[in-house]
Amino acid sequence: MKSSFASTTLAGKTTDRPNIIVILADDQGWGDLSINGNTALHTPNIDNLARSGVSFNRFFVSPVCSPTRAEFLTGRHHLRCGVYSTSAGGERINADEKLISEVFKRAGYRTAAFGKWHSGMQYPYHPNARGFDEFYGFCSGHWGNYFSPMLEHNGQITQGNGFIIDDFTEQALNYIEKHKHEPFFIYLPFNTPHSPMQVPDRWWNKFEEVKIPKGNDDNHTRAALAMCENIDWNVGRLLAKLDELKLANNTIVVYFSDNGPNGNRWNGGMRGIKGSTDEGGVRSPLFICWPAGIEAGTKIPQICSAMDLMPTLADMAGIKIANNKPLDGISLTPLLYENDDIWEDRILVQHWNNRLSVRTQQYRLDYSGNLYDMNNDPGQTKAINNLKPELTKTLQKTADDFRKNMLEKFGKKFDKRPFVIGHPDAKHTQIPARDGFEHGNIKRSNHYPNDSFFNNWTSIDDSITWNCEIGKTGTYKVELFYTCPTADVGSTIELSFNDNRLTAKIVEAHDPPLTGMEYDRFPRIESYVKDFKQTTLGNIELSKGRGTLILKALEIPGSQVMDFRLMLLTRID
Repeated sequence: MKSSFASTTLAGKTTDRPNIIVILADDQGWGDLSINGNTALHTPNIDNLARSGVSFNRFFVSPVCSPTRAEFLTGRHHLRCGVYSTSAGGERINADEKLISEVFKRAGYRTAAFGKWHSGMQYPYHPNARGFDEFYGFCSGHWGNYFSPMLEHNGQITQGNGFIIDDFTEQALNYIEKHKHEPFFIYLPFNTPHSPMQVPDRWWNKFEEVKIPKGNDDNHTRAALAMCENIDWNVGRLLAKLDELKLANNTIVVYFSDNGPNGNRWNGGMRGIKGSTDEGGVRSPLFICWPAGIEAGTKIPQICSAMDLMPTLADMAGIKIANNKPLDGISLTPLLYENDDIWEDRILVQHWNNRLSVRTQQYRLDYSGNLYDMNNDPGQTKAINNLKPELTKTLQKTADDFRKNMLEKFGKKFDKRPFVIGHPDAKHTQIPARDGFEHGNIKRSNHYPNDSFFNNWTSIDDSITWNCEIGKTGTYKVELFYTCPTADVGSTIELSFNDNRLTAKIVEAHDPPLTGMEYDRFPRIESYVKDFKQTTLGNIELSKGRGTLILKALEIPGSQVMDFRLMLLTRID
């Protein structure tokens, strides 16, 4: 059996510190892999990753995206971290939390993240502020176009290259090549199979006419499975690169998902999908492969959590976590190295949308207080409260105590954190429509704000505002991302913050159509997008302090001002 210490091998010889690659799928259910029994798709690379390492049979996450990310990144329950929503600031991890990226960076690792961050956009919540040397991707909770979309690279707006998952993987491959002689920590939070359901023809063509034998036989399911096969192909590219560079033996590769499936498709007979605190909404695959340190084919039956990954990976790398806040997660290394005789039974609590579920090794108490034997009834079809009255009472008390201790001051009404513009450590600050408030006639392009824009700006009484804080006094260049028909060019707009103002005109037409529907394999619920034009409005002096950033029109010669997507402020002094 191999050692649990990163510095030794079976022969007892010293080795370099292991590299770490963490791959996180978005809305992929436990059942969306062929290794877990789904015969509708084929995921050979992820399956091989599982067979070459350790598989966790009862691994649990949160019911939705940003809470799971918070728990992985901090090793603490998302409620402790300030995460209560998936947008509009509620996805931000408190600035005083220590992230796994900071732990590994302090230990001398190169750190990079490529993909969907979904844990805060502006400093001090941006990935570059949280221990990642390199970031390429997007910070919102979802994105509106997966083919060469607008992305960001270390705070600067850039253009993606091809299908988004292929692009993120390519960035990771280049990073591995560049830093192959140094220990690296790479976080790859993919954003599929989250909607919109877009996937290249290469993957879609296999499923377009196929009858799905398990689950709903519709194009949403077909697209989700095609997206999962694309993820698998990209996992194969990563593993091949590690082999090519002779890094595979001492690289720890982790694969898991952030919640249950985003639709009613085959998931092993479990009850619940994404958003649910039932088994199917919170059970995720977890595979950890490390040829130099873990016996291939190991299977772990004990219940585990996303909160356990931070202490586990630090432990495997021989890194001590210096944290003044207690972790909720625990190191899983005793299970990896068959020291499970010292393992104690535990209780996990999943929470979302004011619903709680309590999980022990064998039982789950659902949000309505019904107890189920998960070994014999994974579909939660028959409550056994009357057979286990004492256990039901004990777990209900756990749920009640959790509500009292964790939820009394939880949610938007208790969130006093401002959006910071011009943080002292940030040169660039994005100010998207997502974080703004529309007034007057202005409308948001979609109910889901993450990738939305503002339109119907028709009056000088209309405005867009952001409650924010200027982090550092200075001169800021203001760039605008907008669209405007030729007939409406010429509006004079004003950006103001307290006593500081910038006035400019929209002088160039740019009127592209809405896009996205041409790539969608199934009708979306999110906003369609546009090719927004980037233009410089000028410079504004901003003074440190809190206030309201206001964007309004002083003159409208046509029928409207513009459609607004975001501003980028760059400190230039």
